[in-house]
Amino acid sequence: MTHDHHEPRLPSARGPLSASVMDYLRGTGPLPGTGDAADAAPYGEDLQLALYLCYELHYRGFAGVPEDREWDPGLLGARAALEDRFLTALRADTPAHDDVEDALAEILVEPVDGTGVSHFLRDKGELWQLREYAAQRSLYHLKEADPHAWVLPRLWGRAKAGMAAVEFDEFGGGRPDRVHALLFAHLMTDLGLDTTYGHYLDAACAELLATVNLMSLFGLHRSLRGALVGHFAAVEITSSPGSRRLAEAMRRTGAGPAAEHFYDEHVEADAVHEQVVRHDVIGGLLAEEPHLARDVAFGIDATGFTEDRLAERLLTDWQAGRSSLRTPLSPALTPETSHIS
Repeated sequence: MTHDHHEPRLPSARGPLSASVMDYLRGTGPLPGTGDAADAAPYGEDLQLALYLCYELHYRGFAGVPEDREWDPGLLGARAALEDRFLTALRADTPAHDDVEDALAEILVEPVDGTGVSHFLRDKGELWQLREYAAQRSLYHLKEADPHAWVLPRLWGRAKAGMAAVEFDEFGGGRPDRVHALLFAHLMTDLGLDTTYGHYLDAACAELLATVNLMSLFGLHRSLRGALVGHFAAVEITSSPGSRRLAEAMRRTGAGPAAEHFYDEHVEADAVHEQVVRHDVIGGLLAEEPHLARDVAFGIDATGFTEDRLAERLLTDWQAGRSSLRTPLSPALTPETSHIS
């Protein structure tokens, strides 16, 4: 198993917006106009891919794209138009909680009838569906916790200390072999998936891209620091019970020990993280900046909204017996042909 840190390739375009962004990144064409973004479907394949391309320049970039494109003024202007379309739609479509406790209350209680993706995978998911789920989620999990780290310079006191403590765990607690992104790569190896960073971008649906773009949107803007904390809280609070079900799904299907371990690790770690996030990160932030309460609630609610859209897409496809991916998965790799990047 080799370790490869190359930059991912640019994907295939999904419409005029993403095609224009890619042409500009290659130096072969102009950027899309602001009016083009304003007219695009906010959760559609084209806009979400275009936005993902812009954000990825702040992570590992793309092969053949100059690194200074990250802060290209024209590209930042185009990105702002894409973000405005996405954020405006989110604010219009997300349930409005004025109170953080009300927003938290909705995610602290597990629904009795459990009809989510983790319930489906635990009870009747097949190995091909687990492979698809991991392939889609790899666009986040192979950079797990990175978008949340951007909020650290924007916090102080109790909120900063609590956030740093949780992030320290996500990044392996000082041990490179326990970094959660690496643990997910091992899960992918068990499932016979390619662990190259960004490998499944072409395969991932718009609903998945929106969940990753939401983190980058909140993380890259100081003005949205409250929403980022809300997003972080929603992820940590819902992770432990969902991870328990996914660990059971991995065991039931014989996915492999690393596949089980990734979710077992999150059952234990995120149960502790939930308390730190609620009491120290949210509590500390609102003690210092109480005016951010509505932003925190919006972050919680927007996370639920985008995750619900993804769940509906996955379950609709799987229950109809069809793939949730835009391009089919290759046959399972063997340990000798897989590599972690």
